[in-house]
Amino acid sequence: MSTPRIINFGVIGCGLMGREFVSAAARWHHLLDLDFQPRIVAVCDANPAALTWFTQALPGVATYTDYHELLADQTVEAVYCAVPHNLHRDFYIDILRAGKHLLGEKPFGIDHAAFLDIAAEIDQHPDLLVRCSSEYPFFPGALLLAQWAQQGRFGRVFEVESGYWHCSDLNPKKPINWKRRIATCGEYGCMGDLGMHALHLPLRLGWHPHTLRALLSKIVTERPGPDGTMVPCETWDNAILACDVVSADLTFPMTLSTKRIAPGHQSSMFIRIQGTECSAEFTTKYPKQVRYLPYSAGGEQAWHELDVPFRSAYPTITGEIFEFGFTDALLQMWAAFCDELAHGRAGMRQPFGCVTPEEVGECHAIFTAALQSQRQVATVPQAAS
Repeated sequence: MSTPRIINFGVIGCGLMGREFVSAAARWHHLLDLDFQPRIVAVCDANPAALTWFTQALPGVATYTDYHELLADQTVEAVYCAVPHNLHRDFYIDILRAGKHLLGEKPFGIDHAAFLDIAAEIDQHPDLLVRCSSEYPFFPGALLLAQWAQQGRFGRVFEVESGYWHCSDLNPKKPINWKRRIATCGEYGCMGDLGMHALHLPLRLGWHPHTLRALLSKIVTERPGPDGTMVPCETWDNAILACDVVSADLTFPMTLSTKRIAPGHQSSMFIRIQGTECSAEFTTKYPKQVRYLPYSAGGEQAWHELDVPFRSAYPTITGEIFEFGFTDALLQMWAAFCDELAHGRAGMRQPFGCVTPEEVGECHAIFTAALQSQRQVATVPQAAS
């Protein structure tokens, strides 16, 4: 095998996801027979203490507290950026103007207007690859359902449910953070933070909401501030969007849900598809299992449970008998980004790529329509992306 192309990355934002991203690079040799490889050469965080873990994990890595200095580093070819939503517009635009490829965290802007500014800058740099992070659809079970949909195995799809739930905010004593403030997280609340996971597969499979009715909930209205005093929680905790999808032969309902307060769910992405010839469901809560019900006219209706082997988009050294997890999904997503950067969309080793700016734009249109629906207590058309 030829020497792999090395792609030098900088990481902006050294919190939870920044650490996960760097750790994924250390696991790159789990992947088999790739002719590209990322290398972390620079990291940046405004808080110097956040850099300590990175300097220990990556001896010799360049460290910065001003992201402009990282962008001026000529060794950096691509950037992974994980910062609060209110910083996306300025950071992402500056990354592109510095000539760096971008893998950015969702939702690509605190609101629709911020996204449109980012999108306008993307258009000015057609030579740069820009993608949004969403790793959960890289679970083998999720990919299998996507393949079945593309193969027409479901027959006529007549209902879809997709969502992302977790439960950490059920604890009313959990201190407030930036995700509970409109100034830093935006009015979308849980939709902006979690919605990309719920929409990645439906949009990729061509299921686009035509109209929607939103039911948004604020469940825990106050949380302890830095000094223990209770302060308001301003953002939506949970969101349920009832949509209709207009297809060539059928208009069908699609329910999208994002919940920060879903008792018992530490972190669960799921999708359920009902069709005239087959129905199926997958959730990361049970990562090896796909449930499906094949059907033919007059036949029995019996659910089957399939244990999905460890067969990922990019083959790994891991045996098929083992379970797939979050760190595996993150590694797969990063491989898809690097594959597309190295070879272009048409030359990718496998067809499932990261979230595109066009898909991000549609997500913003959906979330904006959801806010309008909530205000008007009405079903509304999806706004233009």
